[in-house]
Amino acid sequence: MNKRHLLTTLLLWFGGFLLAQESATVTGQIIDKETSDPLIAATVQIGLKGTLTDFDGNFSLAITPGTHQLTIRYVGYQSLSETIVVKEGETLQFDKQLTMETNLLQIATVTTGKFDKPLGEVTVSLEVLSPSLIESTNKPSLDDALQKVPGVTVIDGQANIRGGSGFSQGAGSRVLLLVDDIPILNADAGFPNWDDIPIENVSQIEVVKGAASALYGSAALNGIVNVRTSYANLEPETKASVAYTNYFSPKDKRLKWWDSAPYQLLASLSHKQKFGKFDLVLGGFYNKEESYNKDNYNRYGRFNIGTRYRLTDRLSFGVNANFNVGESASFFYWSSDTTAYIGTASTSTARNRVRYNIDPYLVYFDKSGGKHRILTRYHEVNNNNDNNQSNYSYTLYGEYQYQKKFQPLDLVLTGGFVGRATRVEAELYGDTTFTSQNLAAYLQIDKKFFNRLNVSLGFRYEDNVLNNPGFTYDNGGFLKGEIAPSKEKESKPVLRLGLNYQLGEYTYLRGSWGQGYRFPTIAEKFIFTQAGFPIVPNAGLGSESGWSAELGLKQGFRLGGFEGFLDLAAFTMRYEDMIEFNINNQLAFQAINIGGTEISGGEISIAGKGEIFGLPTSILTGYSYIDPKFNEFDNSPLPADGGTLAQRNANSSSSMNNILKYRSKHTFKLDIETEIKQFSIGLESFYNSQLEAIDAIFFIIVPGLKDFRDRTENGFWRHNIRAAYRFSEQLKASVIFGNISNVGYTFRPGLLEEPRNLTLRLDYKFN
Repeated sequence: MNKRHLLTTLLLWFGGFLLAQESATVTGQIIDKETSDPLIAATVQIGLKGTLTDFDGNFSLAITPGTHQLTIRYVGYQSLSETIVVKEGETLQFDKQLTMETNLLQIATVTTGKFDKPLGEVTVSLEVLSPSLIESTNKPSLDDALQKVPGVTVIDGQANIRGGSGFSQGAGSRVLLLVDDIPILNADAGFPNWDDIPIENVSQIEVVKGAASALYGSAALNGIVNVRTSYANLEPETKASVAYTNYFSPKDKRLKWWDSAPYQLLASLSHKQKFGKFDLVLGGFYNKEESYNKDNYNRYGRFNIGTRYRLTDRLSFGVNANFNVGESASFFYWSSDTTAYIGTASTSTARNRVRYNIDPYLVYFDKSGGKHRILTRYHEVNNNNDNNQSNYSYTLYGEYQYQKKFQPLDLVLTGGFVGRATRVEAELYGDTTFTSQNLAAYLQIDKKFFNRLNVSLGFRYEDNVLNNPGFTYDNGGFLKGEIAPSKEKESKPVLRLGLNYQLGEYTYLRGSWGQGYRFPTIAEKFIFTQAGFPIVPNAGLGSESGWSAELGLKQGFRLGGFEGFLDLAAFTMRYEDMIEFNINNQLAFQAINIGGTEISGGEISIAGKGEIFGLPTSILTGYSYIDPKFNEFDNSPLPADGGTLAQRNANSSSSMNNILKYRSKHTFKLDIETEIKQFSIGLESFYNSQLEAIDAIFFIIVPGLKDFRDRTENGFWRHNIRAAYRFSEQLKASVIFGNISNVGYTFRPGLLEEPRNLTLRLDYKFN
């Protein structure tokens, strides 16, 4: 017998031996103990063999006869391990129910790796907001809800994580907003429309702090907000709510301009149901706000739908969509600090808008355990504004993602390709048409060593193209200019590395380093408009990049019947060529690259739930400190030729100290709620230190700004209290007192926030 025949015989014999050995089968279904819903992609391990459950929670494994240890794991649920005995030729049915994990460190999160991972094991700072907390505090939009997260500030719609961003209304965001893992920022300004987010249909909100461009790309330079919408449960569920807010007179009686009190009316309705293999989620939201700011209003209706069809036990697909139609009016800054709820007429804008997104998707699990996802989105924005500020844009987004869990190696491989194309037509940008394309590829490896050390390594390569057809601009003869046609191309790689080591049963030490990158938006480069002052283009504006690093400790604790975690973090961020709006030598605002910046600080937060003195209680609190600085800052007088970058940075700022503009060094947040039988009571408290530096020219432009800042130099505290009574499992009534001390406060110059207010809310759940 020659060698080839011998090798063939051995392979056939070995294959037959394996088939003979794997002559037993274990099958079963894994479901949620409370809801009976199937648990999709639960891990079933028997010895070195493993598999994932399908869309119905089913699994099947061929094994050798004998005695085995079977282990089932699903993130967010208590693991289960049992000894099983199977005979040759036997098919053992093994159906099990898993119980949700009460330990907050085991909450399932997906944003950091695009797969379920316990909160305690993630390698970066990540906060989780639950829909129940948003509901109980009556947050009408996502940006209001995010104010509860330690280290996060939203300044007039612009999200800022740990001081990584300042303020430039409607132009650029370093925080990427995702809905179900897909970016949803305006094509022209890279800015989020918070009113579009379906908070009536949210399962969880995850906030990643720090650079996250490796998996998610440009605009994730400072972090991510990922909104995960909910799926239908086994039992149908319908929920409705209505809330009415009445605004009282300000403490300073000079500020009151109304005879009939301003108000806000909110109503929402959602329904979730399964129809065999078809899942349906519907939601609607209505907002009518007649603002405490004179002649300002916000009226809109939103409708959303989510679908999923499980064609086979491996393949599902669906379409999600969201539609928002409304009108609003606002002003940029007040007429004076003593009439702060009345705007300067030249800064007032009214708009009608239609926005919608349609998101077809597909998920397929192959026979080897690989997961394939195709995510797409068409996002259109049509703003019909007065003051020559109308704009229209659409975005086409597509992503293919492959993920494979190698069970014996305790390793997860995630990779994919992304394509994004935009078209923008706007009066704001020379009444012309811009197009852009973004292509990217990414790869991330998550590996667990010794059942204690989690390592995450990610890489992404970005390629951007922006087509500018050129235009001329003229502001009534005051400012004129011409932008030449151009085609800009830029490519850049980004990396990230994260480590998390479990020191003890409830102790996790983490460290991370990640690069970030952001290509400038069309608004930052080409905007030309009036907002009470001229804003002019800067076609030569370059991209910004940088990195962030963090060392953190998450310590779980249990005190009697109360359990939670303490999180400590020290962080630093370095930016190159940061983009900010500054005043130029034409006394107009313009986006420029201000050079390098450095932001360092620390954060402490506590989250917990359980019983205190026998009463169910939950808490979320945190304190953040930041020290944001320019790398180039020179207070010497600005020469006639415009001076150095360091001189321009210093002379545009209101502060003589080296500190980046529009940042509060100190912030504190607290939310605590306790239940007494059918009653619940809660408290929200917020502290923001004063913005130490703003644009110096605002002291000239905005009447009374200096006097107001002198009165509020110590920052502000704001407190809200709430109480609720649950009449039954279906009906709950709430009363919320907002800004109970009636403090006058601002998040940015020239815009005073709400006075004391009272909200009445009803929630009803249909059986």
